[in-house]
Amino acid sequence: MTQTGTLPAAATPAAATPVTIAREDPLGADLALLFERHTAAMHEDTPPESIHMMDASELAIPEVAFFVAREAGRALAMGAFKRLSGTHGEIKSMHVLAEARGKGLSRTMLARIEAEARAAGLTRLSLETGVQPSFAAARALYETAGYRVCGPFEGYWDDPNSLFMTKDLG
Repeated sequence: MTQTGTLPAAATPAAATPVTIAREDPLGADLALLFERHTAAMHEDTPPESIHMMDASELAIPEVAFFVAREAGRALAMGAFKRLSGTHGEIKSMHVLAEARGKGLSRTMLARIEAEARAAGLTRLSLETGVQPSFAAARALYETAGYRVCGPFEGYWDDPNSLFMTKDLG
């Protein structure tokens, strides 16, 4: 099932090609660059035992809703949520290609994930992110979107390299 949405006019310059966000299969052949860059970023300054990302095959399960942002057909960003229980979900695999940053794609992808999670009946989303300086922008994004620090959840442990956040979607 593919669902699409277009960024609001304010998010894209008049002369730019509109960016769309659609639910897609994470095993799509043209998503390799997104996953390669995401994996490289996670391994850049995080010890292996503290990397909690899911690869494409792990995201290709019924409990996960996976989304891709595209401009003129090119995949620029991805994000997902995984249902943990009837009302609780976890944000997974948020990544924007470095050359596409600064366009508001992270904020727009997060808003789409939250809207889809609400539509799926979730009332709370949580996430795990890194404490290293390379994760500062992600932490700021989540904080400005209303996420607050919480303790470990759903199989995580008190990892000194991880920060846990949650938001009521009410």
